[in-house]
Amino acid sequence: MALGEAVRLEIEADGPATITLDQPDRRNALSAEISTGILEALEEIEGSDARCVILEGSGGSFSAGGDIERMVAGIENDIPADEQVRRLERSSNELITRLVKFPVPTIALVDGAAVGAGANLALACDIQLASERAAFGFVFRQVGLSVDAGTSYLLPRVVGENVAKELVLTGDIIGADRADDLGLVNHVYDDDEFDAEVEAFVEKIVSGPPVALRHANRLIGEGVEKSLEQALTDEAVAQGLAFDTDDHEEGVTAFFEDRDPEYQGR
Repeated sequence: MALGEAVRLEIEADGPATITLDQPDRRNALSAEISTGILEALEEIEGSDARCVILEGSGGSFSAGGDIERMVAGIENDIPADEQVRRLERSSNELITRLVKFPVPTIALVDGAAVGAGANLALACDIQLASERAAFGFVFRQVGLSVDAGTSYLLPRVVGENVAKELVLTGDIIGADRADDLGLVNHVYDDDEFDAEVEAFVEKIVSGPPVALRHANRLIGEGVEKSLEQALTDEAVAQGLAFDTDDHEEGVTAFFEDRDPEYQGR
């Protein structure tokens, strides 16, 4: 399914939904078309039975971040700063918020460059899988800008405040191994094994109990902002909902029958 000319969506029943950024000539920069396309794709996915979301880029790049063409137009047309801010809020701010809070587990496949807002697009997902040719950079300084698209929220939570400041203040672009060392990605796979490794990893997610995993994913995402007491209370509520599913019964039955469970998502 094509969402405009910038984003493609494929939904596999009881499997993954794949969102592909498809403006390779612009290195999948976060244009208005791509931001809108991703948001529309997420809307489609939330109403489906997809068990996880894969976000990837086409043409050898994940996403080059900010839309340079829009920046040039802003300078040439002398667009006021407050209008630039409104455009930002309508595009990347809404997108990053939607991704971070999305109820279905999300996986970023970084097979190429993810820089600026594009790096944050990957970090906004729940899991990041990278190929050896992946590269990350928070390069806002290279175009004379501060940070946006959730950098100040997402990056320190992953790498710590001091490393986040280093990456932003230097604008260094780092390779997959360094990103792995810093915890920016969950796994780095050899280029020639990337597709097979990703498929095996995704299968682990989609074969799990969808209702329970959605609650677990949400609780972990929210946990950093909560007290221990609140986290324990919310876990108990979610567990009560999970106890009441057919999948819980199937999981227990399969355990005693020494077989793999077949979860139905209910």
